[in-house]
Amino acid sequence: MNWSEQGDYYCERTDLSYWSEPMNAVSNGAFLVAAAWMWRRCSGAVCARVLCAILFVIGIGSFLFHTHATRWAELADVVPIATFILVYLFLVNRDVVGMRWWWAVLATLGFAPYAYVMVPILDSIPFIRISDFYWAVPILLLVYAALLRRRFSATARGLAIGALILCVSITIRSLDQSLCANWPIGTHFIWHVLNATMLGWMIEVYRRHVST
Repeated sequence: MNWSEQGDYYCERTDLSYWSEPMNAVSNGAFLVAAAWMWRRCSGAVCARVLCAILFVIGIGSFLFHTHATRWAELADVVPIATFILVYLFLVNRDVVGMRWWWAVLATLGFAPYAYVMVPILDSIPFIRISDFYWAVPILLLVYAALLRRRFSATARGLAIGALILCVSITIRSLDQSLCANWPIGTHFIWHVLNATMLGWMIEVYRRHVST
């Protein structure tokens, strides 16, 4: 595999130059702002601050992808996102559901077979297939919200709100290419802003739970 190979993945990009996606690149600042804001709010909550650090790295990785547009930059984009999902899932399993740490690890590893099953199903649905993997995340959040609604209603409500924000965000992401003719700038930068909001909110939901 040629890690330096470039590609054109989004509506805003018109060539392979560094600043061909200015809005997609600059909008990653939303992740940095959300990470810094939540870092201040999470004083004393070590695990919440770990999530803030990962959120910051998400912004850096996404910036690299939307400027370099190479395979290695794509990896720098997706790895921090996957890391956030797995770390957050582990923390919810351990600190919210109440699993012992080894059960929390096993339950978190269960995300892989869950995604393996869900992605082909989602891929068979028109429009949903554009962002098939991402749709698996709000579905899982809603499952956790439903399971926790009686024990921890506030936390369950927070997870559900995060899932709904993510549904809107994924929908906007999926519209990017189809709107190119009428909206050349694309919609991907809105995905960044909404995702930064959603991830910051998810950290806040966790922070509130562990601080009560």
